[in-house]
Amino acid sequence: MKKFDLLVNDHLDAITEEDLLAAIDTLPPWRREKALRFKHLQGRKECTYAYLLLCQALRDIYGITEQPAFSIGAHGKPRLVLTPEPPAFSSPDVHFNLSHCRQAVACVVASCEVGIDIESIGRYKEPLVRHVLNDQELASVQQAADPQLAFTRYWTQKEAIVKLTGRGIDDDLRNLLLIYNNVSLHTEEHPDKGYVLTVATYAPKGE
Repeated sequence: MKKFDLLVNDHLDAITEEDLLAAIDTLPPWRREKALRFKHLQGRKECTYAYLLLCQALRDIYGITEQPAFSIGAHGKPRLVLTPEPPAFSSPDVHFNLSHCRQAVACVVASCEVGIDIESIGRYKEPLVRHVLNDQELASVQQAADPQLAFTRYWTQKEAIVKLTGRGIDDDLRNLLLIYNNVSLHTEEHPDKGYVLTVATYAPKGE
């Protein structure tokens, strides 16, 4: 049974400055201000098109046409808020998460808690690797045909769990996959496009 819907835009490099300005003009004021705070076009693209993916998902999957706002939890996890006039009300049972990297933006929506991370391939640096991976994971990465890809896979899986739980990064990153063994992970690798993504959801009881 499908637990989530995933949307990805990995054509950011084809978006012109004119396209971007037109897209920014369609955003609600709070999101437009956030996008324009970025000094570089890349940051503005990622901020703008991640939000537009969410709008598309809400419209196509849930029939929600209103532009959403977010409430932010203690560790930065966003919640959906819809405020039509009148009256104002919180979202229905819809959860979402956004992520972006240089190559792509991604949005996941679900009727359950969900987290997503998308990362560019090429983060492999020895100090970071040893901070993130336990000994068994480190060995598997070092023995992999493509260590950069293998490390990015682990990185997205752990970051997606962090975003799912909304607990920040205080947990033991090296053993995160062991600690949260009640989480289901859906990982997609796109080495031809330069990124990896992972969606994390809680596994049904009994799995």
